[in-house]
Amino acid sequence: MGYKTLKGFGNAKLIVKKSVFIGYASPANTEEEARKFIAKIKNHHGDATHNVSAYVINDGRNFAVRYDDDGEPKGSAGKPILKVIQNRELSNVVVVVTRYFGGIKLGYGGLVKAYSDAASRAIEKAGIAEVYETERFEVTFPYNLFHTVKKTVEDADGRVVGEEYGQLVKFTVETRKGKVESLMELLRERTKGRARLRALFMLEG
Repeated sequence: MGYKTLKGFGNAKLIVKKSVFIGYASPANTEEEARKFIAKIKNHHGDATHNVSAYVINDGRNFAVRYDDDGEPKGSAGKPILKVIQNRELSNVVVVVTRYFGGIKLGYGGLVKAYSDAASRAIEKAGIAEVYETERFEVTFPYNLFHTVKKTVEDADGRVVGEEYGQLVKFTVETRKGKVESLMELLRERTKGRARLRALFMLEG
């Protein structure tokens, strides 16, 4: 099992009929982290007309979905931001859109579009990453097989997360859960049985 979240922090600004909308998006692993992020943005933009927010926390153990219109007409601000998060199937994400009113009313539909657009742009700036359960194994081999082993691992979407150099080379390899056996078999085949392989533990990340 895996989920999609944000790679890091992202922000974006747009102006709609003189109103300024500034979107902020960030990963958040807990509700507490999400609330702290919202409080930080609200504090930074204490003079703003509205600081609208939404977040989705789902790490397999804890689940929370919240949104706040922060004074905008009900359903015109927080819910559209939440829908942007949900439509992109993101988890452990918090988004805040700050609005400075420019004197021209946007109407319900205009607000929905502006908040959605600001949230989307902030998410795009942050970038999307996939988090999945992984497993590790060790592969020990002679130096002349270095490039063969490394290329085989990388071509199979594995990652070398540890390297030791002695009489032989030892790699610690991480790959998506469920793919260890097939990658180990591929390495046996490519190295003609000259690589020693040993499965390790599983972790998340």
